[in-house]
Amino acid sequence: MRSGIVAIIGRPNVGKSSLLNALVGQKVSIVSHKPQTTRHRIQGVLHHEQGQVVFVDTPGLHRIQKKALNRAMNDTAAGAMHDVDLLLFVVEAGRWTDEDEAVLQRLAKFETPVGLVVNKVDRIADKERLFPELEKLAAKRNFAFVVPLSALKRANLNALIGELLQRMPEGDPLYPEDMVTDRDLGFAIAEIVREKLTRNLHQELPYALTVQVQKFEREGNLDRIEAVIMVERDSQKAIVIGEKGAALKAVGTAARRDVERLTGRKVFLKLWCSVRENWSDDMDALKRFGLSHTPDE
Repeated sequence: MRSGIVAIIGRPNVGKSSLLNALVGQKVSIVSHKPQTTRHRIQGVLHHEQGQVVFVDTPGLHRIQKKALNRAMNDTAAGAMHDVDLLLFVVEAGRWTDEDEAVLQRLAKFETPVGLVVNKVDRIADKERLFPELEKLAAKRNFAFVVPLSALKRANLNALIGELLQRMPEGDPLYPEDMVTDRDLGFAIAEIVREKLTRNLHQELPYALTVQVQKFEREGNLDRIEAVIMVERDSQKAIVIGEKGAALKAVGTAARRDVERLTGRKVFLKLWCSVRENWSDDMDALKRFGLSHTPDE
């Protein structure tokens, strides 16, 4: 039996959360086409007959740190890179950016083995183009392995799992068989609501909001949940609510359906929106919302 911890790292929007969800076989981290959707350090557990791999999903490492929230997200990602058995560097097939290069340079100071995952290969129609690119990427450092795959299509995941398991140290499982994530149900519900907001609202607005579950009560087969959506300006609140409440209602309906699928129970979900000016640049507010992390460096 082998077991160990793997940190999933990379620039924003390369598919780290999609990869985590595919590996553990369950949605434990929300997904959006918009970068920097992941804000927290989230653990997902892969249970396999040959061993157990605990994955740590992290916010995308980015160079521009305009606000305290951006710095906190970078600190969270950097902190997760310590005290793990392997670092899994995720990049996007056909697209290498300055931010990828910055992550690669950050990896240079670690002696921990690094595996390279080239994600989104399903987007490359001419697969002959892929082989020279893989050779070029593999030459960038001495990677423990290089695996091309598609997290979205779940293609070539077994090859990655095999590479990971053989590199985990021998030892008993770190978590029980029924544990898939370290986050509780309240966190999952708040993230589901934020995912629906991120997918439905204007390009920049999702970065100016956060969600907190204020009330969670169980009555028979019904869960009563109340959550607040925090924004920074009245104009943003108007966008979240929409004309005659249409936008907020649509988000609530979509989120309720996902929560019911998650819990297998009927859900009454009440959402409201509140303004807290400049919360994303306020360290006290970030700590209160669970978004601040002190790096281990």
